[in-house]
Amino acid sequence: MTEATENLGAARAPHVRVVAAVSAAHFVSHYYIILLAPMMPFVRAEYGVTYTQIGFAFAAFNVVSAVLQTPAGFVVDRLGARRLLIGGLLLGAVAFIAAGLVNSFWFLVAMFGLAGVANTVYHPADYALLSQHVPARSIGQAFSVHTFAGMLGAAVAPFSLLFMQDVWGWRGAFVGAGILGLVAAALLALTKEGPAGRHVPLPAETDQSAWRLLLSGPIVLNLVFFMLIAITNAGLSNYSVVALGVLHGTPVATANTALTGFLMLSAIGVLMGGLLVARTSRHGLVTALGLAAMALFTFTVGQVDFGAVMLVVMMSLAGLAAGIISPSRDMIVREVTPPGSFGKVFGFVTTGFNIGGIVAPLIFGPLMDHGSPRLVFLVVAMMSLVTILTVITRPRPRAEAE
Repeated sequence: MTEATENLGAARAPHVRVVAAVSAAHFVSHYYIILLAPMMPFVRAEYGVTYTQIGFAFAAFNVVSAVLQTPAGFVVDRLGARRLLIGGLLLGAVAFIAAGLVNSFWFLVAMFGLAGVANTVYHPADYALLSQHVPARSIGQAFSVHTFAGMLGAAVAPFSLLFMQDVWGWRGAFVGAGILGLVAAALLALTKEGPAGRHVPLPAETDQSAWRLLLSGPIVLNLVFFMLIAITNAGLSNYSVVALGVLHGTPVATANTALTGFLMLSAIGVLMGGLLVARTSRHGLVTALGLAAMALFTFTVGQVDFGAVMLVVMMSLAGLAAGIISPSRDMIVREVTPPGSFGKVFGFVTTGFNIGGIVAPLIFGPLMDHGSPRLVFLVVAMMSLVTILTVITRPRPRAEAE
């Protein structure tokens, strides 16, 4: 018995190490996405620029990411996910270290564009590596740990960056963030791959049908799914505090506490969703029920003027529902992805995050500008229900259909 247990532990060790290294990379990627926001006042004060000008850095990062992420997925499938992910970590680290060391605002904007190039590899490379190394019985949990690590990176970024700023200034905070990327790259480089996970180049003719695959119905539905999810999450994350203040007169501190509950329970929900996907193959049903619950809680917050405690509870429940669906969401994509195409498919569908991030301000900003805060919650609820259509209309795998 002892020998069998030891053999089992040894067999599992390689993929556990890979999950840890890939999750560390995802932690860094979300840390970098948040990087500029808490440092904005200090950057603006030093360079004497406007908020609109600082917006060029955000735009450079997001536009480059949106345009190049799908091509990055093709490169991942061609050259191998591990080396591309290490390269992306190094490139992002160098970009932010350089932005901190060079005294030029427009150089900083250019470095955020370069960091956007680095950002394109994370989703396609991460999902490709996990799909190559993790046994099918554990892939759902691996996806949930990976998603949780990204959320944790975003949560840790503000206070850790502000701490470094207090000690070394904003330039030191940028350099410190870059060093974090170098550490993650070293961790990934030192992580050994099992023979089953080593990259095998695909024949050249395989790419001839690649765009036919990406533009097929199931894959496009997943792209729309990711875009709608990004819009709903952005609506609550970026606009719930101001909307609650105008709609119900909710104090800023209370509204921020409710938002914190939403974000924290989202992260916990991701881990719960990882346990759930190991126990059912009905990922579409789990996703649909989670979206329906999110719609219900969000709609109720917009209609009822809750007290502080109940507001936090309702927003937290909406976050829990949003988190639980994440591993099932990833499994739905995996089910329709042929072997050898994980990089390009996940690179393509997760571009929906970038598209949703661009579209969301165009929806919710005007709603607030025109004095319609209740519609912020109503639109989020409606978007959640519309997202269910992308799940229930997709071709279902046999295991789920039965």
